[in-house]
Amino acid sequence: MAISINGTDVAIPDDPRVSLADLLREELHLTGAKIGCNQGACGACTVLIDGERVLSCLTLAVQADGRSVTTIEGLSHDGNPHPLQSASIEHDGFQCGYCTPGQICAAVAMLREVADGSPSYVTADLSAQPVMSPEEIRERMSGNLCRCGAHNGIVEAILQVAGEGTA
Repeated sequence: MAISINGTDVAIPDDPRVSLADLLREELHLTGAKIGCNQGACGACTVLIDGERVLSCLTLAVQADGRSVTTIEGLSHDGNPHPLQSASIEHDGFQCGYCTPGQICAAVAMLREVADGSPSYVTADLSAQPVMSPEEIRERMSGNLCRCGAHNGIVEAILQVAGEGTA
């Protein structure tokens, strides 16, 4: 039994109580996913499992058995940052940077959700393709908190990448 983490197979921990966040941070030293509240309320620990955003502090490592986990460290390709990473820098989408990895992972999944046509609570026409707007992004990213107040930069970065279609 193994989990593919950023393309590398990793054995499931012997202890079934180990959270995915603890496996990533304590065992694998992938410290991008942060432990904020450890209760699933802040989103700082967001990673992707099979492309969907999950809170790694609330996910047991064994739940990822046989699946693909992508962390912020796994988003870059061939040494090049993911477009959302670059856009976050360009638009000052962070101040302290603590929430940034979770924000970016959540945004990657969110853009995939929009591309798949999944509506949100603020999507005006549920039968049409969702239209990216600041309101749509804020709703979809509401589970990821930034206590520094960099939300405007985060939204601008996501809007840029959504407009470019590079996510």
